[in-house]
Amino acid sequence: MKRESLIKLACTLLMACAGVGHAAAENKLDNGAIPFCVFDPIGSGDTHRAMQDYALAMLKKGHTLQMKIYVDERVAVEDFRTGQCDGVVATGLRTRTFVPFASALDSVGASTIVRKGKIDLPASYDVVRQFITVLASPKAKDYVVSGAYELAGIMPLGAVYPFVNDRSIDTLEKAAGKRVAAMDYDKAEAQLIQRVGAKPVAADITNFATMFNNGLVDVVMAPAMVYKPLELFRGIGTKGGVARFPVLILSGQAIIRSAKFDKSFGQDSREYFASQFDTAMNVVAQGDKQIPDKLWIDSTPRDNERYVLMMRQGRVLMAEKGFYDKKGLKLLKKIRCSIMPENSECTEMTEDW
Repeated sequence: MKRESLIKLACTLLMACAGVGHAAAENKLDNGAIPFCVFDPIGSGDTHRAMQDYALAMLKKGHTLQMKIYVDERVAVEDFRTGQCDGVVATGLRTRTFVPFASALDSVGASTIVRKGKIDLPASYDVVRQFITVLASPKAKDYVVSGAYELAGIMPLGAVYPFVNDRSIDTLEKAAGKRVAAMDYDKAEAQLIQRVGAKPVAADITNFATMFNNGLVDVVMAPAMVYKPLELFRGIGTKGGVARFPVLILSGQAIIRSAKFDKSFGQDSREYFASQFDTAMNVVAQGDKQIPDKLWIDSTPRDNERYVLMMRQGRVLMAEKGFYDKKGLKLLKKIRCSIMPENSECTEMTEDW
């Protein structure tokens, strides 16, 4: 997949290219091609071509796909749910209901590694890499299939950071009483926001940036790569900033209805997405560079350690409530501990369901 095309695909999955609307015109299926719902706010363009690169790679494996482009992620996912498409590409937060195990990757703090009080971002992304690699293995069939649905691939979209309109909000305690945008389809997020005393304000991927830029909320969570495309600098203004603490690492996930595909498709597709990890990470790195150095807000080593513990406690609570997949979280803990075995969590029973 070309780097430029992958950039457009990543931005598309994050609503970074902006634009809201309805599904694109129906695509007619040719020669038995299987329809894939793809979220693309532009409608048709570089993102479409990026997915055609994916379709071409699958064609070489003997699988014929046809992309249906949507300008609203919610509609794309709903059309997949109702059978108008047999595959969908959307953010992991949206695909959680289809393959919960895979979407455990998008749970709060699930891939965040703090080493001696400092954020270890390379190690955090290594957690993501290993998780994707495990699920791309032919031995992972039990993890990637959930009822009628199957994971067809994961790509990293970047660490999600808190963007604030006032740099004085530099600890969780100071977020108490502040308005924080919470995705209306992610029930866990609203509850986690309430746990720190902040006020969740319902939003979705099409309007959270506008709410922040217009002063309707004080805090939004987003990957660095959307800073310029969504003009988050307007919401930051002269007093705000970006907390350099990855709340989670967001993923884009491809989900299919297994019965509609050849038996080998899911494995071929997962291996393709896994092969694109380094290319995707180059895009993520460029996104982090978009944010001016002066805007970053660094937490103290003590606070970093506290936040990791608080996120772990929140993850466990959300898993017990059924929002996060326990088996997926167990695998993620195993990966974290393989990377940082000295971590205190590795000798505790948490997330060992």
